[in-house]
Amino acid sequence: MKKQIYLFLIGLAMTVFWGGCTQSMDEETVVLRIANWEEYIDEGGWDDDELIDLEDGTEILGDENMLDLFEEWYEESYGEKVKIEYSTFGTNEDLYNQLTLGDTFDLVCPSEYMIMKLMTEKKLQPFSEQFYDTDLEENYYARGVSPYIFDVFENLEIGGECLTKYGAGYMWGSMGIVYNPEVVSEEETRHWSMLLDKKYRKQITMKDSVREAYIVAQAIRKEELFLQQDFVGAEDYTERLFEEINETSEEAVEDVEDILSRMRENAYSLETDNGKADLVTGKVVANMQWSGDGVYTLDQAEEDGIELSFAVPEEASNLWFDGWCMLKKGIGEDERKQRAAEAFVNYVSRPDNVIKNMYYVGYTSVIAGGDSDLIYQYADWCYGADDGDEETVPYSLRYFFTSEEEDASDEYVLSVPVGEEDRQVFAQYPTRDVIRRSAVMRCFDNEQNKRISTMWTNIRCFRWGDLFG
Repeated sequence: MKKQIYLFLIGLAMTVFWGGCTQSMDEETVVLRIANWEEYIDEGGWDDDELIDLEDGTEILGDENMLDLFEEWYEESYGEKVKIEYSTFGTNEDLYNQLTLGDTFDLVCPSEYMIMKLMTEKKLQPFSEQFYDTDLEENYYARGVSPYIFDVFENLEIGGECLTKYGAGYMWGSMGIVYNPEVVSEEETRHWSMLLDKKYRKQITMKDSVREAYIVAQAIRKEELFLQQDFVGAEDYTERLFEEINETSEEAVEDVEDILSRMRENAYSLETDNGKADLVTGKVVANMQWSGDGVYTLDQAEEDGIELSFAVPEEASNLWFDGWCMLKKGIGEDERKQRAAEAFVNYVSRPDNVIKNMYYVGYTSVIAGGDSDLIYQYADWCYGADDGDEETVPYSLRYFFTSEEEDASDEYVLSVPVGEEDRQVFAQYPTRDVIRRSAVMRCFDNEQNKRISTMWTNIRCFRWGDLFG
């Protein structure tokens, strides 16, 4: 009995001792809770033959997880330990529901409209003034963000505040159509209405995403207006396009529902991920697709000896962004935690890490690189012509990498093989004319959201006609 009491007291003493040590260690370590999209950051483990060797001799490998590398880098750079608790979500709404149910994160990566919604609800912590100080070498985001992307963020305002105050971009892209050119002609993909063509009944897929579907339906609904020269050539074209795309009147929503109902009946499926495989395997011949997934689909098809193409119809498309933002509930007044969160955004914005993430996830970073040309070299490594390619065409990326207008200079102009200009490089870096006719969806108010949500429920509900048609 005495022995048992003695062992109990020894165990209690050790528990108190080690508990005290753990508490001390925890107090020294910054715990950073991050929520990001699934498979949206380099997880390492690349194959031995996966080596990115750039023109200047830089070699980039993906041996280790980006999160582990950040923890090591942060301790070396700032002299204190950081521990990342990493979570993932499937949709913006999933993330919002988690926050509503009480989950607490410090740094999250939602899309532009969700950032605006969180801004409206006063849930975000602003980035520090130091974060945007371009004189600081470690501020890879401020020093390297594409001038074009930064201007878009600056022009997006909620309650008189710019998105740049609360959001730092991560990836961006547009919506287009991936198609099999042996079955679908390039001419047909010039218009979104091809998704309604009975010729392709049950041979196309559409996105199970109300916002993307809504923009496509609006483009079909307003096709005549969007193609009028007076509209396209107007000085306030960008502003007018934004307003027209984001119309949510009762009449607009009713018309959109009619268009999407017909599209749904014509489609093989309403999907978020399966469309890539269905296109590669030949179940469908065209797929409404996000640009980054478009790159992935084209790559996968090539491995099977199939050459697909990517198109962005002429009427309009959406311009989407995913961006990092800090939650007020998580960060609070904790300066160490905010420093770690801002350091993480800068770390993933460092050019070599940008390349790793782009290679791993397939989407396009908002980072151009600033003084470093590694990211442009990577674009050339991916899409530039080889020495053996006799026929090439110029493909300008000038709008993304500089703030200057197009001119006769060949700076930031890729030389790509003929026939490749409407494939992966086009999906990865849309041409300037595509960007001009793309609009960001605004953050709708409660009444607008209710109207659109009801419409989308009607589209997604079970239809007997789909089963027996």
